[in-house]
Amino acid sequence: MLYDGTDTIQALDILNPYQAPRIRGMKDTYLDVKAQLADGTSVIIEMQVLNVEGFEKRVLNRVLYGAAKTYSTQLGPGDDYTLLNPVIALTITDFVMFPEITAYRTCFVLREKQVLIDYPSSDLELVFLELPKFEQSLGELHNLMEQWLFFLKNAKSLTAIPEEMSDIPAFRQAFEFANQANLSPEELEDLEHREIFIHDQRNAIKRALNQGIEQGIEQGIEQGIEQGRVMERQQIARQMKAAGMAIAQISSVTGLSAEAIEAL
Repeated sequence: MLYDGTDTIQALDILNPYQAPRIRGMKDTYLDVKAQLADGTSVIIEMQVLNVEGFEKRVLNRVLYGAAKTYSTQLGPGDDYTLLNPVIALTITDFVMFPEITAYRTCFVLREKQVLIDYPSSDLELVFLELPKFEQSLGELHNLMEQWLFFLKNAKSLTAIPEEMSDIPAFRQAFEFANQANLSPEELEDLEHREIFIHDQRNAIKRALNQGIEQGIEQGIEQGIEQGRVMERQQIARQMKAAGMAIAQISSVTGLSAEAIEAL
């Protein structure tokens, strides 16, 4: 994902061993993996399936803090700062984070705001991959990175590994791992509980959005009616004012203030 499919991973560690509980909270919709690249760079990988409230701030709180902690703990007592290796936080989302950007891969680094130059030692990097923006079909895949993105986005619907990807052992292994037929009854039940939870949360988000839209429409109609009533009173006041009637009398009939009538 970071180097267009170049084989650079030397080590791979699960930061939090995945144990699927029966009842899941919102915080359990992601999984952290740590990878070590050939040049010593550490990569913290997070997959997020729900666009929860305040996710952008959670990135700063969790992802950036985790990256900074990983960066700082590389050194032991008395070690020189030149021994520090870069840290990349890679977040893969099943929702759109940056609607104003068409690219599915974005990268953020420390940068000066005015002249847009990078900090001399840009060792902390935030990379985001938004799966909904990746729309290439199987026949349009050009490299290993695009094949992995296709697999991540479509693994659930695949009944067999595509022929174009079958020659790569890692894809066969990933497909076998993702295949529900290989799960034990307990694992399958846990997976079903998790999918029900995610489905319910997504429906809750859609329901809240629809309710907000409906409420906005109702408020807009009410505001429109009220505005029409005000305009009607103003028109009556104009006619009464043109007829030479007193301001106090016009105000009594229309309900408009003397200042509003004077301004007509």
